[in-house]
Amino acid sequence: MTVTLADVAAICGLSMSTVSRALSHPERVNAQTRSRIERTAKELGYVPSRVTRPRLSRRTATIGLIVPDIANPFFAVLAKAVQDRAWKKGYPVLLADTGERAADEVDRARSLGERADGLILAAPRTDDARLREIAGSLPVALAGREVEGVAGVAIDEFTGMNEAVQYLVSLGHRGICYLSGPSRSWSDRRRRAAIGAACRAHGAELIELGPFEPQVQAGMRAADMIRFRGASAAVAYDDMIALGVIARLAERRVQVGREISVIGVDCGALPGAAYPTLTTVHLPAAEIGALAVDLLLDQLDPVARGTADGRAARLRLESRLVIRGSTGLRMP
Repeated sequence: MTVTLADVAAICGLSMSTVSRALSHPERVNAQTRSRIERTAKELGYVPSRVTRPRLSRRTATIGLIVPDIANPFFAVLAKAVQDRAWKKGYPVLLADTGERAADEVDRARSLGERADGLILAAPRTDDARLREIAGSLPVALAGREVEGVAGVAIDEFTGMNEAVQYLVSLGHRGICYLSGPSRSWSDRRRRAAIGAACRAHGAELIELGPFEPQVQAGMRAADMIRFRGASAAVAYDDMIALGVIARLAERRVQVGREISVIGVDCGALPGAAYPTLTTVHLPAAEIGALAVDLLLDQLDPVARGTADGRAARLRLESRLVIRGSTGLRMP
């Protein structure tokens, strides 16, 4: 059986990124840890594969950014923040869009990894093990995702979702729909868990519908489902779905904010343009992007040694409810 980088890391009790650094850039790891890793790799017969083989030491002074859908306002805001922060630090950005196809993320990472010094992966759909494998071959920072052993910036979904449910319950809503996002989305799993916990805490019935792609058209389909289920309020996976709900309810001559309350989740780039204006759980997309650049560049700093136990820097930012016109008192 082929020995992998993960096998060496497991025996050593270290992260894959630390093991990779020790084997490809030994000057970045302290001598004792490096010696233990090299000895273990030799004993196991580890041979770098084509995928995880360290790249040439030539630096490109470029970083890569991979997003699920640049047309989605959240990722557009995040990408702009990444570009602005990276440019100020002297790094141009190569952008790749996977079109919400999780299977394309690894291929994009391999391709950009040959042309960039490091990668920022925004809300990746790939499983944890593959993300650790990518992070083991080159510097990586995650934006909007948490994976043990990989640097990244994530969002505390529970704060904003709890505020949203608590607010709807205070308006008299007892049946709340959650319009779920893509089935492989880590963020969706977190949001479903958060709204479920909030509904239990505040005595509301949770009705789950979906999954839906983060598109306006998907929200238009969801609107008729909400009416069929008889719910008086809905929280969507993101603002695009929520805006689709509002558009279809308007076609059906349903008064949003009076007959049905609607809440989105996103960075706040579009809600003010809707009518009625969209109440949303705000996610700090620009801050996520900027901090992801900082975490990545910290790994590219030639004087950065990392910690002896291989811990990667992971940050978590809060979400918050922004109240606008799409929510109101439940009508009797």
